[in-house]
Amino acid sequence: MFGIGTPELIIILIVALLVIGPKKLPDIAKALGRALGEFRRATDELKENIDLGSMERWTQTTPPAPEHPADKKAAEPETATDSTPDQKAE
Repeated sequence: MFGIGTPELIIILIVALLVIGPKKLPDIAKALGRALGEFRRATDELKENIDLGSMERWTQTTPPAPEHPADKKAAEPETATDSTPDQKAE
């Protein structure tokens, strides 16, 4: 996830244990886990609201797509045209 491997994680835990102490470390880890969980829930809710809101606005304000001129020509039957002018019968 962050590019932290097992050796780096072990070093971080050892340093945290030395700095914070064995008595406070579980409490701090629990509080950190709860904070991260709450942050994840809040960001997921925000993403969902943004996605739903933008989708509702898009469907309400987007007009139907105009037809492309080439599509109209393909749909219309071609009429036969003579390239030679009409000649009068003598």
